[in-house]
Amino acid sequence: MSFMRFLGGHPDEAATGSAALTAETEAVRHIVARLETLPPEQARLLASMAYVLARAAYADLKISDIETAAMEKELIDAGLDQPQAVLVVEMAKMQEMAIGGTSDYLVTREFREHSTPQERLGLLRACYHIAVADESITSMENATLLEIASELDIGQGEAAQVRAEFADMISARFGFGTVSDSEGSAPT
Repeated sequence: MSFMRFLGGHPDEAATGSAALTAETEAVRHIVARLETLPPEQARLLASMAYVLARAAYADLKISDIETAAMEKELIDAGLDQPQAVLVVEMAKMQEMAIGGTSDYLVTREFREHSTPQERLGLLRACYHIAVADESITSMENATLLEIASELDIGQGEAAQVRAEFADMISARFGFGTVSDSEGSAPT
């Protein structure tokens, strides 16, 4: 399996991509070789996971360094080593920023079709981790998270449970104080 296909490219794109890969450094070639040794289904799942994470990060039309680090952590937790995670995250970010809107639904659907319900819930939770990484969730990020949950075919009840795990962060970001903020303060 070629590295371009690992990222969801078509065979003709793989031929073009292989010429570009020959110009890469030896370190990058080594990482690519290790990624290509993954079982195809695992590689597909990790590639689509990385893309969906990049989608969550780019919902506000920027991906911060903190969000990038959070994406890398999620992929390490999913089974990649750090150099692999760094490479996959950078490639997923480039894909999302270049052609995101046209591929978002398709890639999320592909993850849904090749994953278990627990993996889908885990991905949604990871997307929330990405969205709250920079402590500035926006209404666009919230809308994207709801779209992702729907496209992953996660029921409203399950999606609400995941969202509730981040309720303190979300309510504060929309300008509402938390319960602890209002308890000790006198009315003004």
